[in-house]
Amino acid sequence: MNLHQFRFVQEAVRRNLNLTETARALFTSQPGVSKAILELEDELGVDIFARHGKRLRRITEPGAEVLKSIEIIMREVGNLKRIGEEFSKQDAGTLSIATTHSQARYFLPGPVAQLRRKFPKVNISLHQGSPAQVAQMVIDEVADIGIATEAINDFEGLVTLPCYEWQHAIVMPSGHPLATAETITLEDLALQPLVSYHPSFSGRTRVDQAFTAGHLKPTIVLEAIDADVIKTYVRLGLGIGILAETAVRDDPPGGDLVWRPVGHLFGQNVTRVAFKRGAYLRNFVFAFAEMLAERLTRTTILQAMGGEPPAPTP
Repeated sequence: MNLHQFRFVQEAVRRNLNLTETARALFTSQPGVSKAILELEDELGVDIFARHGKRLRRITEPGAEVLKSIEIIMREVGNLKRIGEEFSKQDAGTLSIATTHSQARYFLPGPVAQLRRKFPKVNISLHQGSPAQVAQMVIDEVADIGIATEAINDFEGLVTLPCYEWQHAIVMPSGHPLATAETITLEDLALQPLVSYHPSFSGRTRVDQAFTAGHLKPTIVLEAIDADVIKTYVRLGLGIGILAETAVRDDPPGGDLVWRPVGHLFGQNVTRVAFKRGAYLRNFVFAFAEMLAERLTRTTILQAMGGEPPAPTP
């Protein structure tokens, strides 16, 4: 048995048992993938997959156990590569970050610039997607670290830690009646057309839960994944925007839009960082995590991942 066979089996599962897609992803031929999997099954003496003709239909019971071992083996192979890179290149390489648009646009510029100043030989690769996609990119080792608010804490293969807390804000044209209101209630917002995030992004779940708890049904006229898009449509008069406070906090005063914090209505949200469970993290990954939040120390991360802090690098 060999790593190519393990990789083919692993990728076949990721591609929903579609061998054509598996071969395309691995830049090889479909017959070659099929043959390698059959050879591994022959050597193990068990069927990893149940078949209908030449098509894979499902993972067998022994196949599920084989997959668990393959995941461990491939994870450790990845760790070996990162250890080699760590000690051969020292503080050089690529830091891959999976995150949402809001984090990439409003939260990460400062820490990324700080990392580049401290580690000029480290390149940054930003991958943007939904929170679920962010989690999967970390699990698939496309990214070293994931940063998001929603859903990222729900994946068994990840270790997640709180990074920072934030609240929602509403944004509206400067002449809107609510712009000068002394207090703003859920009932006030329920009477307005609203522009907000897609349900899977940036704490939208808390917004929906607050209206439901108040027995109110808001009118969401537009959903987006980008706070700048939300502000654009607010400017066009579609409605009041509900977005992350970080997206408006640094806007210059006196503009055509005004904003008000509404944490008292929707509560506090927690943005979390995620690492693949059992992954080997390079020095600059630990350094970047601490740049995101002082609480994210090397010791804290290693303890969460079940490891012991290594001796300091001389």
